[in-house]
Amino acid sequence: MVKLSVIVPFYNVQQYAPDTLRSLKANAREDFEFILVDDCSRDGTPEILARAERELPGAVHVRHEQNGGLATARNTGIDRARGEYLTFLDGDDWLAPGYFARLVAAVEELGCDFVRTDHVQCTARSRTVNRVPVGRRDVVLNPREAILPADRSTSVDYAYAWAGVYHRRLVDKGLLHFTDGLRTAEDRPWIWKLHREAESFAAVSLLGVFYRRGVASSLTQIGDVRQLDFIRAFDQVVAETAQDPQAEQLLPKAVRTYCAIISHHLGSIERFEPAVAKKLKSMSAAALRRMPQDVLDEALDSMDLQRATKLRRLRRRPASAGAAA
Repeated sequence: MVKLSVIVPFYNVQQYAPDTLRSLKANAREDFEFILVDDCSRDGTPEILARAERELPGAVHVRHEQNGGLATARNTGIDRARGEYLTFLDGDDWLAPGYFARLVAAVEELGCDFVRTDHVQCTARSRTVNRVPVGRRDVVLNPREAILPADRSTSVDYAYAWAGVYHRRLVDKGLLHFTDGLRTAEDRPWIWKLHREAESFAAVSLLGVFYRRGVASSLTQIGDVRQLDFIRAFDQVVAETAQDPQAEQLLPKAVRTYCAIISHHLGSIERFEPAVAKKLKSMSAAALRRMPQDVLDEALDSMDLQRATKLRRLRRRPASAGAAA
């Protein structure tokens, strides 16, 4: 029986993949498998992964013939996974030795649907510890109760799929797959779904994932049209949350977070290509008009004046062709 399946998508990361694979080898165990999904890389990544399949214990190499994006690559890994537990890693990040053994021990001791962990963010030579925004550690909690309050950072804002481990029963319930084709913000509908529909979770003070920020090839650093998938992702969050029995309580959090993300992208609009920047404004305006307007008004009233004014002005922007997400 495979105890843990580790799903690792790779796309054009030949510079970083060797570090990632070395860290996986330092976490290998006879009951662990590593599903290495090459999302149709065009650099030297496929050759690196072919070698890893021979040298890394438990490695399974899967190659996409077409690039589908991170969400689709993770789904490929989920479909191939045989483990009692599943977790994720990105192809340009790395792990502390022995981390996965400690992670499995934690989730088995707690016996919950999923466990969330802290991580280390690495930007150039800087190292910063990022904590799960859950105050109570090492105790089983109700995931729904970790969504609110609306005006503070909560567990649904800490959307990193690789910062945790997930029991296979979540796959069986249809809760672990991502929305196919999302190129960015793919973790957002996913983490909201987990917190609305899973039965139990816990946060543990376990460090072992090193998250590399500022990578030039990372989508978060590229201002092309793929970045605008955040609108489709948050439309999904709002639409699914609106169908929840507790929609009245949960929607203010979803809408406020959506507004904050729109404001963030508008605040760094200069990094987008001109045509994409124009599309960002028109699509964001349309998104604001799609939101439940009474909930949106309350969210804007609760935000600082500068951001709220900018978003109100954007909402009044005339609709244009192609503005729909």
